[in-house]
Amino acid sequence: MEQLVVRDADVVDGSGEPSYRADVVIDGGRVVSIVKEAAAAGCQRPRAMRELDAEGLVLAPGFIDMHAHSDLALLRDPDHSAKAAQGVTLEVLGQDGLSYAPVDDRTLDEVRRAITGWNGYGEDVDFDWRSVGEYLDRLDGGIAVNAAYLVPQGTVRALALGWEDRAATPEELDRMRRLVAEGLEQGAVGMSSGLTYTPGMYAEDAELTELCRVVASYGGYYCPHHRSYGAGALEAYAEMVALTREAGCPLHLAHATMNFGVNEGRAPELLALLDDALAAGADISLDTYPYTPGCTTLAALLPGWASEGGPREILRRLADGPTAERIRYELEVVGSDGCHGVPLDWDTVEISGVGDPALADHVGRTVEESALRHGETPWATARRLLVEDRLGPTVLQHVGHEENVRAIMRHRTHTGGSDGILRGAKPHPRAYGTFPHYLGHYVRELGVLSLEECVAHLTSRPAARLRLPDRGLVREGHRADLVLFDPETVAAGATFEQPRALPSGIPHVLVDGRFVIEDGRRTDVLAGRAVRRTPR
Repeated sequence: MEQLVVRDADVVDGSGEPSYRADVVIDGGRVVSIVKEAAAAGCQRPRAMRELDAEGLVLAPGFIDMHAHSDLALLRDPDHSAKAAQGVTLEVLGQDGLSYAPVDDRTLDEVRRAITGWNGYGEDVDFDWRSVGEYLDRLDGGIAVNAAYLVPQGTVRALALGWEDRAATPEELDRMRRLVAEGLEQGAVGMSSGLTYTPGMYAEDAELTELCRVVASYGGYYCPHHRSYGAGALEAYAEMVALTREAGCPLHLAHATMNFGVNEGRAPELLALLDDALAAGADISLDTYPYTPGCTTLAALLPGWASEGGPREILRRLADGPTAERIRYELEVVGSDGCHGVPLDWDTVEISGVGDPALADHVGRTVEESALRHGETPWATARRLLVEDRLGPTVLQHVGHEENVRAIMRHRTHTGGSDGILRGAKPHPRAYGTFPHYLGHYVRELGVLSLEECVAHLTSRPAARLRLPDRGLVREGHRADLVLFDPETVAAGATFEQPRALPSGIPHVLVDGRFVIEDGRRTDVLAGRAVRRTPR
């Protein structure tokens, strides 16, 4: 007898087609049969060892988070309700060009320091891997949800030539090609970049094009955090479109937003650029989170030249008075490349987390507010935080525009990504709320998307980009990574005031046919594994 039958569910199958009522039978980690309108037809209803009454609930494929920063969280936090409770059954890691494989001992320490604001330094993690394959093997030991991995171009560059602002030599470029190829051979689904983060930002287009050729040869995709989301944003998007077309590589635009005052109301220009490229044969997709503020590290806002050489060199420059003054001038007057070419308004930069508990009184306040409380200039506060917290502070940047968010999420290539940084006392609520916020706010309350269309954005579209033929749809033979939610009550619990509150209206989530959320509570099941690139 089969393992489980979900009875009388309203199946929104991920295709975008209208929902239907059905009994869905699950066994061996897969959907084995779907009996439509079983009760109404008066037919023999399927039976199983367990029956779940899904009256009033939608059954959908598990959500795929196309932009996650759970690279260490999945290892240190077996519960991982931040994502499991949202109905996420697969996360894509290795984002923004910086993660923990491939590395050697030197590079691993540098990367850990560089992105401590994203994931912490990882004192509680046993870094017993160095290659991409070894990291994926570590995930296979059992995690809360499934995970795929992108080879991080910035980490690859750091491994091949360090944190220097210069062109790669032919020998260094050959090594980077080999490192990317090895990562893809070992199961990565593509390559990411962080082109406003060091050292990835030091790569010229010719270098990126050569690496993208390698990615394309393995059937992967390129996922850039491109060179600007502020001044020059459209030019930065066009640069990525042209680069990947030259390389013959599929393009997935990370957290595709149009931010800062210079881009208010300009989403239609971005979408026209993408539509023209799609019509000309480009292979493009994108992800967004359904909120206006962004989230990054305070150190990421610094100009690229100030970060050359890595974290230790950043701290050395911050300690030098004349150099720190030059940094301030570029941040506040010129507009640094780290802040997307826009002069920084410290009242839009909210401290969301610090590593040192002695600095906790800054959290939840903008840099400007904190500076007033301490009787100093905003730059003095920011500089002090960076030095005392060893580059650890994370920040929210309140620079987005609601009309741009809504316009971009309607696009036919759109997928969902939380860009969720889980660290900090007051993280961005998108880490805990992205997927129910789409369903509750933008579907039920605002009608920006229909339910069927939204579910397709969160399931089958990302599965197609990842080239996963047996995920992203409720189909016989497909993986039983599933979510059941109440369309009338599903909502994000997370807010900017309570960013770790769990969502409502999602009583059941299954990974590989096993309940990771049951009756609204996290079980002890660790059914997630590494999801490796599907060969051509």
